Amino acid sequence: MPRPIRALVKPSAIDYNLQRIRAINPAWHCMPVVKAHAYGHGLERLLSGLQSADSLAILEIEGAAALRKLGWSKPIVLLEGCFDSADVEQAVALGLDWVVHDHAHLQAVVDLADRWLDTQHAPRIFLKLNTGMNRLGFTVDTAPAVIEQLDALARQMEWPVPVLMTHFANADAQQLVNARPSAQAQFEALMALKPAHWFSSLANSAGVLNCPEWAGDIVRPGIAIYGATPGPKTALEYGLKPAMSLRSQVIAIQTVAVGERVGYGSRWQATRSSRIGVVACGYADGYPRHAPDGTPVVAAGQRVPLAGRVSMDMLTIDITDAPQVQLGSDVELWGEALSIDEVAEHAGTIGYELMCALAPRVPVTVVEG
Repeated sequence: MPRPIRALVKPSAIDYNLQRIRAINPAWHCMPVVKAHAYGHGLERLLSGLQSADSLAILEIEGAAALRKLGWSKPIVLLEGCFDSADVEQAVALGLDWVVHDHAHLQAVVDLADRWLDTQHAPRIFLKLNTGMNRLGFTVDTAPAVIEQLDALARQMEWPVPVLMTHFANADAQQLVNARPSAQAQFEALMALKPAHWFSSLANSAGVLNCPEWAGDIVRPGIAIYGATPGPKTALEYGLKPAMSLRSQVIAIQTVAVGERVGYGSRWQATRSSRIGVVACGYADGYPRHAPDGTPVVAAGQRVPLAGRVSMDMLTIDITDAPQVQLGSDVELWGEALSIDEVAEHAGTIGYELMCALAPRVPVTVVEG
């Protein structure tokens, strides 16, 4: 019998979440972000749930190549752009669009135009501005000259109309009253520079859900399409469904007397005679090692607390108050009965990290329908 841990992935949940986003503004061009192996879910596993998307955004050019091999024929945008001339050539060969966020990237586009062949793919360039995030992008001061240069080049080459983009810094703030002024300021900074005939793209998942009026024409939902929250509300409050469940089973049960301890470092101590369930899941599977005692786990349909430090291959739960939990009982570490965001909050991290940390050794089953 194989080790009982497994992850379940549901493409139908991806489609559901996409439709939830589309319902906010049907006029949006919806460009889901599928970087980091589709946030740990697997590009090939989720592609059927992405069919209603207008385009896809990704970081890795290798991932874009994989999408083309899988049959994705709609636009694909490289979010960090092309890093060298070889990337530019491959992007053109794969029919990709890409982000330009500094002068070296812009020069690479100019050089591409100099050696342009009519048979080549005509890219749509996303010009990124830094409107307060201070990561990537041209400054507001340098932007006008860059926009003018790119606009002239696109017209000359008869390339698609460019897109002016930025990235919200605070749209996921715990207090939306504080997030909205920041988002509005970034929106206004971008729109003051955008040529009338260009498109705009500002909103990630938080922007889409919390500040939709400042999202622009092309939205870039990431975590939301996988059914987790960008904040501050819960995924359930946003009407999202989880696309991933991590499940296992109880593989041993120990009876622990008052005063006895459990796990490495003897962190957890019994204050009563206790039943401890051992679950086949550890940090080598992607469960957070730093999850504290009390982190919820669902065993045989009931919430029970983590009890003791997470090991490489196992974790332990206090099942004293859940007599129905027996050897072989099903356990959900996160998924439909227990939000990945809640587990992440207990562990002092975010759902994004847990999704992306799913280990290659965990078998994944695609659940259709």
